[in-house]
Amino acid sequence: MEENGETTTKQEATAAPMTPYIDLPTRFDRWEPIAEVIVTIVLAFATLATAWSGYQATRWGGVQSTAYSQAGALRVESTRASTQAGQLGQVDIGLFINWINAFAAEDQQLADFYLDRFRDEFKPAFEAWLATDPVNNPDAPSTPFSMPEYQLSLAEKANQLEAEAEETFVKGTEANQTSDKYILTTVILAS
Repeated sequence: MEENGETTTKQEATAAPMTPYIDLPTRFDRWEPIAEVIVTIVLAFATLATAWSGYQATRWGGVQSTAYSQAGALRVESTRASTQAGQLGQVDIGLFINWINAFAAEDQQLADFYLDRFRDEFKPAFEAWLATDPVNNPDAPSTPFSMPEYQLSLAEKANQLEAEAEETFVKGTEANQTSDKYILTTVILAS
């Protein structure tokens, strides 16, 4: 093709005129590397915080499990001590009833036989009861079992173990609540 004495090809004729393109940085282009670093740091922090929160939730869950197990074991020991205290109380009652019957029958030898078999924990209450002169004193307690001197050490131990069990259970419940808070934090951070 020839126009005005110039030769052009068909391709040159259809091409758009060339305009100089200058790649000027935009405002974002200047901040993009900094923004990428900041986003990376924030994501890394969120990842670490999520992992730490998950670890803490698991750790506190372990504290809860341990406390609940210990509380259960303490309750078993409390029940055992309470049962044994009840059994010893029955022994005391049985021997006392037999002593009363021998005393009422005026069989001193049999009364002494039962008296010799009283448990050491029962003797102070029995002696304190005798000192009230129950045969002649209408205000005397009806039995030594209502005397303040009558104490079963195993019953006291059972009460102490039950109190420890309750305290340990409360610690387990507190650990559970702490674990729940960490789980919630993990969920929030993972969102």
